[in-house]
Amino acid sequence: MLAKIKLYLQDFWRYRYLLQNLVGRDFKLKYRRSVLGVLWSVLNPLLMCLVYWAVFSSLPGFRGNIPNFAVYLLCGQLMFNFFSDATSSGMSSVLSAAPLLKKVYIPKYIFPMEKCCFSMVNTCFSFVALLLVILFTGSPLHFTIVLAVYPLATMFLFSFGIALALSAFTVFFRDIMHMWGIFTTALMYFSAIFYDPAAMTSMTGGFNLQSLIHLNPVYWYITGFRQCVLYGELMSPTMLVVCGGCALVSLTVGMIIFKKTQDKFVLHI
Repeated sequence: MLAKIKLYLQDFWRYRYLLQNLVGRDFKLKYRRSVLGVLWSVLNPLLMCLVYWAVFSSLPGFRGNIPNFAVYLLCGQLMFNFFSDATSSGMSSVLSAAPLLKKVYIPKYIFPMEKCCFSMVNTCFSFVALLLVILFTGSPLHFTIVLAVYPLATMFLFSFGIALALSAFTVFFRDIMHMWGIFTTALMYFSAIFYDPAAMTSMTGGFNLQSLIHLNPVYWYITGFRQCVLYGELMSPTMLVVCGGCALVSLTVGMIIFKKTQDKFVLHI
């Protein structure tokens, strides 16, 4: 097992420059004809946060007694947007790279990894918007904000594992690209982005809604991030274990699925 991990690390190190170039290419393509350029990565979450805040802050059932609601909202928005963007773009990465894969040998996992890295770069730019909202609303800037690296890093690994599995399945079943968009929309409402799940007491199909929300791994990453950024507290042992455990399981399962199917990709792309 250790020998395989060593081989994977050596292979990744060998193609690190390719990964950097692919991320740089996507970055240039995204902002090539944009007047605002990188500034849009800051303005977009700010404007979306303003829309969400205008809608949900007037609904007591959503806002409840949440302090610093704008910061609460933006923390959830940024984390979920990263997950959605990383998995959605990673899902079609292998299909998009089909012409290149037919000509030269490149480790196929590089393409979903590159999409996840690109989404992370965009998210890091978006954190400027979060800092602006914190300063504008007068929310305290806690030293624990540096600990938010843990939920962000583990969510990256979790999203990468999902992207690996999705990219493999999409080669054989293209309909997954349409189904995933519906799934992420439903998942957004179960990730406690707009509301405090403690206020959810109704029952659905015999289950408490709060219990259903706790089954969503994305909820735990968002909650851990808020714990460090908004509340200035350390993540609880439960948060640490769930975030790390979900990332490990997702990455392991994604790698196994991708490795077992990648040799058949060229027959279907």
